[in-house]
Amino acid sequence: MNAIRRTRAVDISNWGEAPPRWITLLANEVRATNRKMAGDRIGVSRSAVSLALANRYPSPSTSSIEKKVLQALDGLNCPAQERTISVEQCREYRSRPAPTHNPMAMRLWRSCQTCPNNPDRQQGEDQ
Repeated sequence: MNAIRRTRAVDISNWGEAPPRWITLLANEVRATNRKMAGDRIGVSRSAVSLALANRYPSPSTSSIEKKVLQALDGLNCPAQERTISVEQCREYRSRPAPTHNPMAMRLWRSCQTCPNNPDRQQGEDQ
């Protein structure tokens, strides 16, 4: 059996009282595993994970690591597809043109347009 080696507590206090969602997701993953395993899962090094959590990432922008964290760790329960999908998959699916060539795809697309996960949802048109 492979034991997960945890070396130290996860401290995100340098992010202030309300850290960004991606930092919270990353911290939770590190707490569940460790920095190396979390880095492997999102496609960055252990040191990049540590620097991001400590709010000491050397790049002027954290958008690259933020995108990787959200793609790997953030998910939405999609009622139309009845499965968990990434935020990016949700955005891509709901913003594509209506699939008029396929009745099943059209039914899913219509569900997506009124889904609670869609910030641009059209409410009450049929009500």
